[in-house]
Amino acid sequence: ISRIISRTGLELVAARMFGPSQELVDKYAEIIRGLDDSPKDETELLAHHVAHHYNPDPKTGKPRRVLMLLFEGDDAIEKVHKAVGTIRPVTESGETVRDTYGDYILDDQGNLEYFEPAVTIGRSKSTVEKVLKLWASYSESDGGLIADAADVPEGSDVQTTLVIIKPDNFRFPSSRPGNIINLFSSSGLRIIGAKVHRMSVAEGLEFYGPVQDVLRSKLKGMVAERASKAFSHEFAFTVPDDAKVKIGEILGPLFGDQQFYQIIEFMTGHKPTDLPEQMHGEPGGVRCLILIYRGRNAVDRIRKILGPTDPSKAEPGSVRKEYGQDIMINAAHASDSPENAKREMGIVKPEADTINKWVNKYYS
Repeated sequence: ISRIISRTGLELVAARMFGPSQELVDKYAEIIRGLDDSPKDETELLAHHVAHHYNPDPKTGKPRRVLMLLFEGDDAIEKVHKAVGTIRPVTESGETVRDTYGDYILDDQGNLEYFEPAVTIGRSKSTVEKVLKLWASYSESDGGLIADAADVPEGSDVQTTLVIIKPDNFRFPSSRPGNIINLFSSSGLRIIGAKVHRMSVAEGLEFYGPVQDVLRSKLKGMVAERASKAFSHEFAFTVPDDAKVKIGEILGPLFGDQQFYQIIEFMTGHKPTDLPEQMHGEPGGVRCLILIYRGRNAVDRIRKILGPTDPSKAEPGSVRKEYGQDIMINAAHASDSPENAKREMGIVKPEADTINKWVNKYYS
């Protein structure tokens, strides 16, 4: 992901996890075999790979996880193709995605021994149209949260948790989102859902609602001290302790609300008090990437890699130490319990389809 975004300057506009059915796999392989924008030997090789590696696991019948990413921008198809590279990687360079992550291994006689293309892409607009329309038609049935994938563990200690890669990582096309995902990959967990999302003000208020009461209470002491010092400096008058308490009780909740609204504005692009209430349900003005991880002790493993809320207190190598700026602009959010993960997922709905919107926009 980081390689494609940083090499192309394109915008990541949609993401969806699929667990392709045999029917979808067969139709996709058929489309690849019929392509006329690539050499015949390459299309046959790709079709064979899809038919044998995208299909449900033959032993268990469980689906395999396939992540679809949609990028938007000028000459997007050609730029993605150049960033991904050919199916025969130039191993000496490491320049493209397939150079680094793909395999094309020949034996001593020059026969193909092992092939892994890393990703599949469209070489032309007509190919992209065919493939996107096919996958979009299966988005509801085969896409969403693939919790029962063949490589997802089972057991009483298996948890599902939510991660949001925050809007500060999408201010301009960069490698940051992909690099953050790369750090989380050391958890050994599986991504079972993905969604590029524009959080509405209504969603933000509900999502961060529990934080508001905490801020209103937690900031009373700090507000009392700072306000009293300012008062003493301005009027050369020492504020009595009982008056400090009253100042905190009056101004603390007001300051807490201000901090809360700043969080909502950061996550949605809109300050709730400045946006008409009838527009609170509209998609926000900034993007984030929602990822759903599943595996053993998922909550604790993700939060350990994420680091504490304050990046200055985070360990080297953690997400927030590497990419965080302050307590609010701290790169990513992660659920702090399975129960909160369930609550938060119910608000942002990572299982919802966003692929068809983009397919209809360009290939209606």
